[in-house]
Amino acid sequence: MIFRRLTILATWSVLGVLAFTPIGFQAQPSADVSNDSSGNGPVYVLPIREDIMPPLTYLVRRGVKEAITNEAACLILDMQTNGGRVDITEELISLINRFEGRTVTYVNDKAYSAGAFISVATQEIYMAPVSVIGAAAPILMSPGGGPGEMPNTMEVKMTSGISAMIRATAERHGHDPEVVEAMIDKSKELVRDGKVLSEKGQILTLTNTEAEALYGSPQKPLLSQGTFESMEDLLVHLGLDQARLVRIEPTGVEKVGTWINQLSSILLILGIVGIYLEFKTPGFGIPGIVGLVAFAIYFLGGYVAGLSGMEWAILFALGLILMIVELFFLPGTLVFGLLGAGLVLWSLLMGMVDMDPTLPVWQIPNASQLLDPIKVLTIALIGSAIIIAALISVLPQTPLFSSLVSASQSGESSVQESTRRNQSMLGMEGITLSACVPGGKAQFGEKILDVVSDGGKIDQGSPIRIIHFSGNTAVIENVKQAL
Repeated sequence: MIFRRLTILATWSVLGVLAFTPIGFQAQPSADVSNDSSGNGPVYVLPIREDIMPPLTYLVRRGVKEAITNEAACLILDMQTNGGRVDITEELISLINRFEGRTVTYVNDKAYSAGAFISVATQEIYMAPVSVIGAAAPILMSPGGGPGEMPNTMEVKMTSGISAMIRATAERHGHDPEVVEAMIDKSKELVRDGKVLSEKGQILTLTNTEAEALYGSPQKPLLSQGTFESMEDLLVHLGLDQARLVRIEPTGVEKVGTWINQLSSILLILGIVGIYLEFKTPGFGIPGIVGLVAFAIYFLGGYVAGLSGMEWAILFALGLILMIVELFFLPGTLVFGLLGAGLVLWSLLMGMVDMDPTLPVWQIPNASQLLDPIKVLTIALIGSAIIIAALISVLPQTPLFSSLVSASQSGESSVQESTRRNQSMLGMEGITLSACVPGGKAQFGEKILDVVSDGGKIDQGSPIRIIHFSGNTAVIENVKQAL
């Protein structure tokens, strides 16, 4: 019975965790146009064509990683956005900065607010006819979703912080930081060649014609390097019209990934508690299924977000199998248990780490990469410990206990019959067949049972007595020590 149960659990560990990984859920890029006849790498186009919100992070991360992996010649942002959240904007800028090749923004046909910030994170900016860029002052969103009035102190503080970040970004990529600052801070005046382009109290917004106007000595464009009717015309200008074009298309799965990652701690708690209950109740039933599905969805979230691949789901399944071997087949060896627990914890942690695609899978993440995953895992472990502690004292006395058990699969006619059998064995004496540290095997007459000691290690061949049952596992004491 035990072997059958563990075989089922091991199979579910592999199939359940892998069921939600790339197969069927893979976010596919759309490659089109023609083969690369330029001798250079492909050109990747990332559509920034919606509000700057969390799902866009997954799209950009996926696109940037693919561009890096495939050694793209150029990364182009196809920009059409009204703006969005500042924190997401910072993350997108950080992702774009990972790409070390040529970066271009094509404003097609608006780059308001956060869109302007992201545009100056690329080396070159081009615009479509009748397009605009700017109006980047921070606003406070009201609970109803519309803009609200921001207190003066908060406005000054936010404007100062955002302005510093965007000035540094603009300088890094060769753009005029004063132009960008005039889009953010209404207290700034922008003057070029004696012409006031933006008065104090106004926020700078530029049309494509205004953005490409030449100023200074030597003359250079204010912000945009030219206007082009279409993406195809821009590619000709950039000398990339013969390159293979890869458009990264958004998918609905990435929005699902947003919700999954927000629920990561809860999914881990469900997974840990589910597996614990599975080992504490006879048969393979609802708790085991819930636990494995929760872990599978957890790894799906990391995959959809572009954080990790299926290798960590495989590593998790391997770790779980090693722990099963330690607990039920080779108790007392410690090697399999420690290795399995280490693989499980490491895979859960790495499943949320944003990995560099240019490095091998065994790369060691830095502290900043580990910060959020450690926070999620810590919350999950503490939450699971609290719930398990409550279940240990409460669950066996509740009607819910019997409903969690799949009695028909365990070979028992009922939970009550299993309980009566266990009670009839209380006080039975036998001998250990293996060392119990604390788990092991023991013989009671003709029966061989999985047992666990009530305290320290019990050596092989020691006389023992059953003092109670934990689920279907006999808890034993050393008869000599008890005397």
